[in-house]
Amino acid sequence: MKIIREKHSFVMRWTHWVNFPILGIMIWSGLLIYWANDEYEIRIAGHQIIHFFPDWLYNALHIPSRLSEGMAFHYLFMWFFTLNGVFYVFYTIASGSWKTLMPKRNSLSEAWKVILHDLHLSNEPLPADKYNAAQRIVYSGIIVMGILSVLTGLAIYKPVQLNGLVWAFGGYHLARIWHFALTIGYLLFFIVHIVQVTIAGFNNFRSVIAGFEVVEIPEVKFTNLDEESVRRLSSDQELSHDPGNSNFSKANRHDPENHKNGTITPLTDAGI
Repeated sequence: MKIIREKHSFVMRWTHWVNFPILGIMIWSGLLIYWANDEYEIRIAGHQIIHFFPDWLYNALHIPSRLSEGMAFHYLFMWFFTLNGVFYVFYTIASGSWKTLMPKRNSLSEAWKVILHDLHLSNEPLPADKYNAAQRIVYSGIIVMGILSVLTGLAIYKPVQLNGLVWAFGGYHLARIWHFALTIGYLLFFIVHIVQVTIAGFNNFRSVIAGFEVVEIPEVKFTNLDEESVRRLSSDQELSHDPGNSNFSKANRHDPENHKNGTITPLTDAGI
C-alpha cells in the first residue's frame, strides 16, 4: 500500500529553488569578473597542469570584455544570495529542523557506508532517516561555504572599509583565493548533487517540489469490520498492552474464531 508523507517544508523548498538561479547568476557574473585577471592555475614541479580557465571556455560562454556587466550583476545579486541564506539559517534554527541536518558523532563512518552503497559496492541497507550521514555532512558544509562566500566577498568588495575582515582572511589576495576556491566547490557540488538526484529517482525529486513523497508500506487487510468494530478493536489492542489493567488477561486471549477466513473480530468481553 502506498501513502503520501510530508518530507520537506514550504520554506525549505522555497529557499532551495530561489537559491538555485541566484547562485547560478553569481557564478556566471563572477566568471565575467575573473576573466579580467585570470591568474589562478595548478602547477606541479614547475609544470602547469590546469589553468583556470582556457580561452575556448571563455569564448564559448561569451565571457571576454564584459567586466562591468559582471560587476553590476554580482554586486546586485549578492544581496539576494545573502538574504536568502540568512532567512534559511534562521528558519532552520527556529523550526528545530537543524536536528535532522547537523552531522552526528558517527556521521563520518556512516558516510563511508553511504558512499559504498551508492557505488553498489555494499548491499547493507541505509538508515531510514530524512537525511543520511553523507547528506548531513555535505548540506551542513554548504551552509558553511555560503557564509564564507559572503564574508570573503565582502572583504574583496570593500577591502579598505572592511580591512579587519581582509586581515582575518590573510590579506586581499588570499581572500580572493578563498572566494575562488569556494566557487569551484559549488560547481563540484552541483555535479554530485545532480547525479545523486538522478540516482534517487523521481519520487525524491518530487518531494523537493511538492513537499511530499510516496512511501510503500506493508498492507494489512481487515474484513467484515464496520467503523464501530474498528474502534473497539483499537481499544482492545491498547488494553492488551496495559498489564496494569484488570482485563489484561482476558483481552490478551487468542481466539481461533478471530482468524477464520482472514477475519479479525474484536473481543466483546474485555470490559470496554
